[in-house]
Amino acid sequence: MEIKKQRIHAIDGIRGLSLLGILLANLLIFQYGGVGKDEIQLFSLSDIDYGFYYFTKIAIEGSFVPIFAFLFGYSAIKMKESLQNKGLKAKKFFIRRYIMLIILGILHLSFLWEGDILLLYGIIGFFLLFFLNRKTKTILIWASILLFFTAIVLSFLLIPDASNVAEEEKIISFVKTATDIYTNGTYEEMMNQRGKNPMDIPIYISILLMFLSPLFVGPLFLFGMYAAKIKMFTKPLLEKKKYLLGTLLIPVGLLMKASFYIGSVNAVTGILAPIGAYVLAFGYISAFALMYTRAKESIILKGFESVGRLSLTNYLLQSVVFTTIFYSYGLGYFGKLGATIGFILGVSFYILQMAGSYLYLKTAKIGPVEMLLRMWTNFSFDGKIKEQTVNNRDVSI
Repeated sequence: MEIKKQRIHAIDGIRGLSLLGILLANLLIFQYGGVGKDEIQLFSLSDIDYGFYYFTKIAIEGSFVPIFAFLFGYSAIKMKESLQNKGLKAKKFFIRRYIMLIILGILHLSFLWEGDILLLYGIIGFFLLFFLNRKTKTILIWASILLFFTAIVLSFLLIPDASNVAEEEKIISFVKTATDIYTNGTYEEMMNQRGKNPMDIPIYISILLMFLSPLFVGPLFLFGMYAAKIKMFTKPLLEKKKYLLGTLLIPVGLLMKASFYIGSVNAVTGILAPIGAYVLAFGYISAFALMYTRAKESIILKGFESVGRLSLTNYLLQSVVFTTIFYSYGLGYFGKLGATIGFILGVSFYILQMAGSYLYLKTAKIGPVEMLLRMWTNFSFDGKIKEQTVNNRDVSI
């Protein structure tokens, strides 16, 4: 029983950590837009701002969403095992769960913020259904194949075409228009802006790319499933050496990602950067898991765990708060605060989320959005699975 408790704490804590990284990376989008964050020269940044900007791009961006994806796959296996242990067929629960994530994602994307990940995760969920009952080795092979495929494709997408002046002018014009809308526009104008892209890609192409997304972002989900299959995190003390070795991936991942920003951009750095993002993610996971072999009762770790237990609620709350701060219908600070203040603001708000989540869980067992998802997944008003008759015997869930 104690082993199970430790495993749950570690997973919640790592999930909480991922939300901190996701928030700090998302702050570039909150402040400058999804396209504008990569055209940062169009905004007035100080030297210190550029320092925080490149720190975020190298140490954070692209390496915490994979952690969240890893845990999504890990939790899928654990949920399947729990349901099967109760004599239930798991797939119908997963289908309902992923449908709700898609609905929440569409609402989040349409009415609140352009950087939603819930819609993508809901779509990925249906892709994962094909692997729920696969052998451990099969999952590892597919994860490795997709990782290689992703690196190759992204290497071409990341290399800019400096000779295409017309394309660059389109991007600059798009960023300037978006900045004006998010700074001075109406709510309706912002909703319309979220459906646009600088290259005027047809909507059917965007939809097709969305459904092909599992091929590009699937590796970490599958690695998470693999980790659950081999029962990673269930014996922290016995796995300590693995965590120590995994932590050594952090400097490797940082160097691989930094290569894209240091020197010339070419096919080599184009491949190193996306792989480095995944390498760094595994390094962060290992380092955080290592902390549970030394200071599992730390109040800081409990804060991370609390945020992780309320991950869906906290994720959406971040969108509500920071769109209000940066968009014109709120305080209107879009593109004005700078990367330094934005970073500090993000860390400060996350600390408030740690304290708030910890206090909330003193009186409740589950967050409000998590409860909504559980009610829909289990088809019950109290969020619990109803008593069912399975294999001609009553099973109380």
